[in-house]
Amino acid sequence: MQIYSDFKLLPNRLNWIKTREKKMKKITIKGAREHNLKDITVELPRDKFIVITGVSGSGKSTLAFDTVYAEGQRRYVESLSAYARQFLGLMNKPDVDSIEGLSPAISIEQKTTSKNPRSTVGTVTEIYDYLRLLFARVGTPYCPIHNIKIESQSPEKIADSLNREFEGMIIILAPIVRQKKGTYQQLFRELNSEGFTRMRVNGEIYRTDDEIALDRYKKHDIEVVVDRLDPSEDRSRLVEACENALRKADGLLIVVDSEGKDHLYSSNMACPVCGMAFEELQPRMFSFNSPFGACEACNGLGFKMEFDPDLIIPNKTLCLADGAVALYRNYLDSYRSQHLGAVAKHFGFDIFTPIEALTDKQYNALMYGSNERMQFEMSTKNGDAHWSHKGTWEGLIPQSERLYSQTKSEYRRKELEKFMQVKPCPKCEGRRLKEKVLAVKLGEKSIVDVTDLSILDCIRFFENLELSEKEKEIAKQVLKEIRSRLGFLEHVGLGYLTLSRSAGTLSGGEAQRIRLATQIGSNLMGVLYVLDEPSIGLHQRDNERLIQTLQTLRDLGNTLIVVEHDEDTIRAADYVLDIGPGAGIRGGYVVAEGTPEEIERNPESLTGQYLSGEKQIKTPALRRQSDAFIRLKGCRANNLKDIDVNIPIGILTVITGVSGSGKSTLIYDTLYKALMKKINKSNVTPGDYDELVFDSEIDKVIVIDQSPIGRTPRSNPATYTKVFDAVRQAFAETKEAKIRGYKSGRFSFNVKGGRCEACQGDGLIKIEMNFLPDVYIECEECKGTRYNRETLEVKYRGKTIAEVLNMTVEEAAEHFENVPAIKNKLDTLTKVGLGYIKLGQSSTTLSGGEAQRIKLTRELSKKGTGRTIYLLDEPTTGLHFHDVKKLISVLNGLVAKGNTVVVIEHNLDIIKSADYIIDLGPEGGNAGGEIIAKGTPEEVSTAQESHTARFLAPRLSMSYLDISDTEPVEVFFEDGGDFEADYEADFEDFDDDLIDDSEDLEEGSEEDSEENSRSLKHSKHRNDKALQELI
Repeated sequence: MQIYSDFKLLPNRLNWIKTREKKMKKITIKGAREHNLKDITVELPRDKFIVITGVSGSGKSTLAFDTVYAEGQRRYVESLSAYARQFLGLMNKPDVDSIEGLSPAISIEQKTTSKNPRSTVGTVTEIYDYLRLLFARVGTPYCPIHNIKIESQSPEKIADSLNREFEGMIIILAPIVRQKKGTYQQLFRELNSEGFTRMRVNGEIYRTDDEIALDRYKKHDIEVVVDRLDPSEDRSRLVEACENALRKADGLLIVVDSEGKDHLYSSNMACPVCGMAFEELQPRMFSFNSPFGACEACNGLGFKMEFDPDLIIPNKTLCLADGAVALYRNYLDSYRSQHLGAVAKHFGFDIFTPIEALTDKQYNALMYGSNERMQFEMSTKNGDAHWSHKGTWEGLIPQSERLYSQTKSEYRRKELEKFMQVKPCPKCEGRRLKEKVLAVKLGEKSIVDVTDLSILDCIRFFENLELSEKEKEIAKQVLKEIRSRLGFLEHVGLGYLTLSRSAGTLSGGEAQRIRLATQIGSNLMGVLYVLDEPSIGLHQRDNERLIQTLQTLRDLGNTLIVVEHDEDTIRAADYVLDIGPGAGIRGGYVVAEGTPEEIERNPESLTGQYLSGEKQIKTPALRRQSDAFIRLKGCRANNLKDIDVNIPIGILTVITGVSGSGKSTLIYDTLYKALMKKINKSNVTPGDYDELVFDSEIDKVIVIDQSPIGRTPRSNPATYTKVFDAVRQAFAETKEAKIRGYKSGRFSFNVKGGRCEACQGDGLIKIEMNFLPDVYIECEECKGTRYNRETLEVKYRGKTIAEVLNMTVEEAAEHFENVPAIKNKLDTLTKVGLGYIKLGQSSTTLSGGEAQRIKLTRELSKKGTGRTIYLLDEPTTGLHFHDVKKLISVLNGLVAKGNTVVVIEHNLDIIKSADYIIDLGPEGGNAGGEIIAKGTPEEVSTAQESHTARFLAPRLSMSYLDISDTEPVEVFFEDGGDFEADYEADFEDFDDDLIDDSEDLEEGSEEDSEENSRSLKHSKHRNDKALQELI
């Protein structure tokens, strides 16, 4: 009966197993409502490569990171004990009904790595740890002075050296504890029982039977005193003392000479010529974070902050009386001026002599001081007191160094740092390590030489490394780890990076790909990886390898959820989820899902329309031209090869090239800092260059990036764009506000008066829940409006200030249609596609693309001089095809006002829309840094050596490429008319001030274009037949 019963239940069990297996093949998300998600339910296939796409701000990252990843992390943390959870931080539960089939989740985001100057690519990837071990085990030490291979020393040789080098009494110590934590009470007792009577602890001599209390958590040095003798008197006693010390300290001994200085000797290694001793190689000796390996001068940083004479006296045409000493400018009191007057008098000049007129001796005495004694006469302002004394002048720089080291005031320290420059350490020359450590070689290279190689060169170095059979056996496992990790970095397109590159200088995309390479090396399976645009900063040439890497991670048995806009990545995905249809409150829905082919055929999907070619970003009909340039000569920072760069003024220039070719070095490290120094007289130090010349005036340089517009939740689009000032003024001018005597400040939620004091203008009150996540509840006093009752009684056209902040940009523009100062700025926000965001929306909830467009809007709303240069680094980061189209329109708006726009970009739609391209390469790292091609996109697309040209050419109309070189042509494209129409429609409603400015510019540009068109010979190919061939 039992068997029969089990047989009857078998179909039910099979169905249950099938249902469970079916569930396990999918990640089911039900009722997701986080941020702007509209209660969506989605099923994602497991063990597949999934791409989530959609317009900027539609809710992609909210679904991937704030919902799926956050829930995966929360469940993992909740599986730990309450004791462990208190150290991990609290994870908020996302607003979702349920998520089934969720695996352990790992997030690989665009967050930059550590800003710690000690952190490098080598340390982040742990390759440097393996290198330290490799050099410690198979490295060969050489004398840094004589370049002779170091050999071991016997006790007799050490005794002969001591006899030769020292006179008088010496102390021989055996170092038994070196820089280690502990109390060591047992060690002291053992030393005493062994017959040793004295020892040195942390530099102080003690008896071994003394009571010594050491801090358990501090590092200590303990050396036992073996003998105290004169080396010239008894050689046998000296040799015996050396043998005992070496035996006790595992081959080390320390000699303290008659002056109290320490000298280290080793029975293991020493130079036969100069006797320079080396202790046994240990991994910590190769660490710039350890006192055993770090350069003593810079403590392993590789650089030092030093006072710069040119910053202390920046303008040498001034005299002391006119405030030439910028260091004293805020503190030029009677005492200091009289002090400088006495110095001037002693060295033969006065306080009215221009600094440039001083002799070298006078200038050096003023700046660096002098040992000559001089008379200082001092008196008070009213003459009541007078005194004098003789003394020496320490100099402006030594005085500044003394003040900087002595002051305990953080403010004073920051003030003094304004006159300092970061310079390579003079002792180690930026290499961070001690001279002895740098003399240890492997394959004729030191550890720093290896880390200064690019990843690709490093791979070649280890492939060609020749070792003995014994060394191969020792280094086998270490070399395997190094080679595999280098290979992973090369596979994700980072072959141009060096291991010594500071982690703080990596872009978000580079840092993300380093983490991706680390995950591939871990060989985990059954994990859910969530990635945020891994293709950022990657040239099209390297994109294919990145996609293969992601597919490798999937093939290991993992699920990949990738937030991405890159067309190649979307087409390579197994499954695509399109979120939209709009952004912000208009987004949060699943518009389409399925394979890339199904998305392409879906008429509802905006992404599908761009993939199918139904919608596209059109190429401009005519390239703007300029005869004026910013000329930057002799650029040689980092990998730049002494290049001369001419950037056209008044048009849109795009800097292209493979990753690591030198684009950021050229634009940010050199051009931007050189412009800041020349225009704004800034203290920044640009990369090495010879000369910067403008053909026409540039009066301002502005960087527009995707960083948040505010760091606190109180910051919002209304406050950042300054439109809130005008809104508050509009409320202050209402009849009710005037009767009550309210000024515009009354309507601010950041200051006392009009805001709700119960929540201090936040609208929310935080309730701390100890071991549970903090709970935010609506303020009972103001009901979340942020303002007190009296302020909310004032209304503008029937709406309170709180209701206005809750309006979208489009609603507010309609509400304030009679206030040009407000409406024009809001219309500008609408034109760049931000009509959906709320005026009072917290800036911390805005995406990077939204923040960048708000910044661009702020610039468009200003009354520009038309002589500003805007610098943008990959502005398409996080932008959908549709958002890129809007961005191009905004950039053209800046150019239309007469400004210069320079963009570093890999996106082909931006590149093809440029007026001028400068392509760097040919490769990354040391193989880059040269100008491969320059000119219009059409001219660059024909360059044979350019990787960019290979991908750009198919995007451009072939009409230009087919035309004979003998006839000058006007560039013409089939989509040109539509693009111009779109562009004019986008900007026809700018504010009155902008219209006035642009009308003047348009008149000028029309005259210019008429002259240009008269000077250009129209091509014979522009006839109906040619147009039909193009179509």
